[in-house]
Amino acid sequence: MSNPFTGMIEFHSQALALRAERQKVLASNIANADTPGFQARDFDFQAALKAATGPQANRPASVVSTSPGHLPIAHRGVDGSLTLSTLSWRKPEQPSADGNTVDMDRERANFADNALRYEAALRFINSNVRTMVSAIRGE
Repeated sequence: MSNPFTGMIEFHSQALALRAERQKVLASNIANADTPGFQARDFDFQAALKAATGPQANRPASVVSTSPGHLPIAHRGVDGSLTLSTLSWRKPEQPSADGNTVDMDRERANFADNALRYEAALRFINSNVRTMVSAIRGE
């Protein structure tokens, strides 16, 4: 059972870590917009957050790989970063001649949206900490 005082902060800190990871993925897409053959990547934030904060988030996976050719299980790494197996390829709306699937308009919009949500999570955590400190001090 999680502590009611820190439960929401823990949830938002997981969301913050995932937002930071998504920002890296989106920045990589933008940086490779002119690279021939580059395939844009992204991940389902809601599914990743559910996996990171769900009841089985801290338990090891029970699936066993029986062949070296099997794909790895989708999970977060030891350092909290997403493994490449959780990333998916983005389907292009307008195919390009060089095989690059980066849509700069979509990438910029996703980057700005993710940055805004990252800032909101940071402000929420900051507000909760200030409220707890104020309650402890009796202010």
